[in-house]
Amino acid sequence: MLVAAAGLGLSAQAQTTQKLSAAKHNDYGLVYSLPSTHLRIEIEAEQTVKKAGPYYNYAKKYLGTTDVVLQDSKSWTLKSIKVSSYGVPEKGNEYLMQFKSGATPFMVVNEDGLPLSINTDDVEAPEYQKGEATPLTESLLDDNAYTSALSGELLASGSLAKRAENAASTIYKLRESRTNYALGEADQMPPDGEAMKLILNELNKQEEALKVLFLGTTQTATAVEVIDFTPTADTQDEVLLRISDFNGISSKDDLSGEPLYISVKILTKGEAPLDEKGAVKKLPKGAVMYNIPGKARISLKYEGEEVFSDIFDIAQFGVEYGLNPSLFTDKKAPSYIKFHPATGGIKEIGVVEKGSVSKKVSKKKETSEEEADSSIDGLFD
Repeated sequence: MLVAAAGLGLSAQAQTTQKLSAAKHNDYGLVYSLPSTHLRIEIEAEQTVKKAGPYYNYAKKYLGTTDVVLQDSKSWTLKSIKVSSYGVPEKGNEYLMQFKSGATPFMVVNEDGLPLSINTDDVEAPEYQKGEATPLTESLLDDNAYTSALSGELLASGSLAKRAENAASTIYKLRESRTNYALGEADQMPPDGEAMKLILNELNKQEEALKVLFLGTTQTATAVEVIDFTPTADTQDEVLLRISDFNGISSKDDLSGEPLYISVKILTKGEAPLDEKGAVKKLPKGAVMYNIPGKARISLKYEGEEVFSDIFDIAQFGVEYGLNPSLFTDKKAPSYIKFHPATGGIKEIGVVEKGSVSKKVSKKKETSEEEADSSIDGLFD
């Protein structure tokens, strides 16, 4: 079953942050960057290796089953998809937040220099942790590992049919022995429970080694690949990568593989707030710049089916705007603000009162970017 997930996930860990303070040594100025939004697409593919046992033609006759591996094969398929957004500093898109002499605001940035907050350090910067690949499981058919369970009589059998008959006979003898031990009817019972457990485990091990000669084995392994994708416009069925039975996760140019398609549909574009006359409001002098992102639906398709679809806030589908820097230096009630590091949009805004954070525009712990933009519209001119 294919698993698709959005967001950073439970495996995210705290990222390094840095606190920047406006002071005399930096002329009461703080330099920061605004991000473009990238998508981190983690693809997990699973390899299945099937090996036929030498006696597969005799499975129905001696074991009463047709659920067997008929031929050796190797294949890869898509197992899961995780999609998360994150911010990347735009080159040349840096701003200086300049304050008056004596001002004491501070800014918290992540390790990439993107703003997380102003006047509050109650923020988290999640860090992505890639999923782990798993190696191919072992098969009893590898290097004839099953031979440890074969008797000398079976190994010496002249024909394939005779060897299959002897192997099946041994399986039924092992099952009979296991039943006798379980019922306490064996000729020589073990002295204690631990010894009984060892005997039963060994009988099970020998039976499994013989059954693979008829049923075959199925082994699995996983591979994980992370693709960085930057949405820039509406996109329809762009090949992101391919999954090949020969090469596993491979490039989009590997025509031996099945393509994984990505589509981007812009739903809304971020717009700057308007004044009463319908014109874009004038930026305050020395404005604290932030992004008002747009929204886009990101969908992925594999083997003709949609395997992922979700809506993301995307900085590059929006606009930049700014707040009056005096908000953060008001002596009686300085404001605080928290940003979405993936978009540079406003996450939460409020007022710092006597060392504690008091929310001013939202009763929720976190404000969506759309709600935050609506709440501050006209509030902090």
